[in-house]
Amino acid sequence: MNIAVVGSGYVGLVSGTCYAESGNEVFCVDINEERIAQLCEGKIPIYEPGLEELVRRNLNEGRLHFTTDITEAIKQSMVSYIAVGTPMSSSGAADLSAIFKAAEDIAKAITGYHIVAVKSTVPVGTNDRVREVVGKVAKHRVDVCSVPEFLKEGSAIEDFMRPDRVVIGSLSEQATAILKEIHSPFVRTDNPILVMDPRSAELTKYASNAMLAMRISFINEMANLCDAVGADINAVRRGLGTDKRIGPSFLFPGVGYGGSCFPKDVQAVIHTAGEHNLDFALLRAAEAVNARQKRLIPARVKQHFGENLAGRTFAIWGLAFKPRTDDMREAPSLVVIEELLQAGAKCRVHDPEALDNARKIFGDRVTYHKTNYEALKDADALLILTEWNQFRHPNFQRIKAELKEPVIFDGRNLYDPDLMKALELRYYSVGRHPV
Repeated sequence: MNIAVVGSGYVGLVSGTCYAESGNEVFCVDINEERIAQLCEGKIPIYEPGLEELVRRNLNEGRLHFTTDITEAIKQSMVSYIAVGTPMSSSGAADLSAIFKAAEDIAKAITGYHIVAVKSTVPVGTNDRVREVVGKVAKHRVDVCSVPEFLKEGSAIEDFMRPDRVVIGSLSEQATAILKEIHSPFVRTDNPILVMDPRSAELTKYASNAMLAMRISFINEMANLCDAVGADINAVRRGLGTDKRIGPSFLFPGVGYGGSCFPKDVQAVIHTAGEHNLDFALLRAAEAVNARQKRLIPARVKQHFGENLAGRTFAIWGLAFKPRTDDMREAPSLVVIEELLQAGAKCRVHDPEALDNARKIFGDRVTYHKTNYEALKDADALLILTEWNQFRHPNFQRIKAELKEPVIFDGRNLYDPDLMKALELRYYSVGRHPV
């Protein structure tokens, strides 16, 4: 089937590539000429494991196309996915201007029956508004549906090709049948395709991310309680996660969540609730916990070294909000580094993928290092903020030799406190006794 994907950012590029991989002919559209030119050459503007290989293969085999000409892309397609950005405004509401512009452009270009499927994360009721926009312009019948994405950065290809579930929000039997057929190759292991009304589909996306955000905030609060009462969060986490009603996923304490989804989507749900005179106190609390958790490591650094950090230098391992991505949006590292700089400290930073993005944010206020060990030179302590695999089993003797003081502040609980004690490293983690 011929498919158009409007918006070639993270969601659009991954989605379009995976649709092509399953045998469809896909036209990915974007207004960014430089991005499209790069993609036509097989160059990927984001870091996502496995994506570059899939893009190049489907380009070479003629199933994947990149263009700035939305009219030609739509004319050749029966289904158009809208995957443009919906950035958060200062009020917490999503900016939907790009959604409506894409819908209008699609409606102008169609030459027969067409399905517009909104894949971007949008507030409840957006489908209705898109239907209104399309209805004013389209000269042919159009079904507007919701097909939200559930991709995790760092494992997006796997998430798309083998999803837990596919959600389709549709009021049309014809559109539902076609969308189910497109997605059927991805659910061959009998994971469900859930068909519901568009409003429920829109809210399902927000509900999923909001629940996961609350789980992270809950385990972080429990870790703080463990610190206070002398318990071990790892033991508590295992005891909690083995309860089948709860499960172990997203029950890892740390320095808070970040990225492009959880912060924005939690704010959007709070905003939507407010529009209906509802105070979503539980989500507000989760958001407050997360903001406070990002300041945990700087607070511990100051407890150890004193409030004035002038003359101190700290090595930072990990800048992206999570491993296997270069995304620094709302990353805990942003808060940690800013607080250290404001206290007079210097920062030597390393991340396997996010250094280029870090330069755009911090400029020359920090120094950038290609290897994690290089960042240690002349540093008073090591701070770990992202759980990259290459940080899990480092050369501790080299760490100890490079640092001015043998001190590690571990925001991701990567190491065994007993081992740190045996190696005579001063070790601070989250929800466990310092050693």
